[in-house]
Amino acid sequence: MAKDRSEAELDRELAHLLPELRWREWMRRIEAVLFASASPVPREDLMRVVGQGAAVDLLIEDLASDLDGRAFEVAEVAGGWMMRTRSAYAPAIRAAADVGDQLLDLNEFDVAVLAAIAYHQPLTRDGLKDIFGKEISRDLIGRLHARNLIGMGPRAPQRGAPYTFVTTEQFLIAFDLESLRDLPDQEQLTDAGLAQ
Repeated sequence: MAKDRSEAELDRELAHLLPELRWREWMRRIEAVLFASASPVPREDLMRVVGQGAAVDLLIEDLASDLDGRAFEVAEVAGGWMMRTRSAYAPAIRAAADVGDQLLDLNEFDVAVLAAIAYHQPLTRDGLKDIFGKEISRDLIGRLHARNLIGMGPRAPQRGAPYTFVTTEQFLIAFDLESLRDLPDQEQLTDAGLAQ
């Protein structure tokens, strides 16, 4: 109900402003929404703060241009956009800010398990065992789940209906992917020396 009231109070069209000032205000609204959001904001949500017929993609392009050379950027991930610090500033942030819970701190095997789930999801523990030739510890699965990189998928249609694992929106964000279609294909992995 509060959302309906706030939308009704928001002058989306800004007809009283000159076109250039209107465009600038829409950019700032998008910037504010992205800055305040902890997760990617889809196009449909951004369209609620700009005038009818405003081109959200162009507004985001202009905002990204305005941020060029700044410490943060607009990134398109997980089906939406979000503000994030440029990776060049990661060492400075780690040196001065308390980001302990945000660090992934994954080893090579953790990443391999995540990749297996991403490429073969929904995947059961037995499916992981088939891929790696050994049992994957519940502790590892628990750590990946606690970091919200994987979640529970549908039950597998086999005897005992075991749980399956799938990647999450946080996985897409952490690995800078708009969707799973952005995962490298087998040829790209082979060329990079990551697969045989």
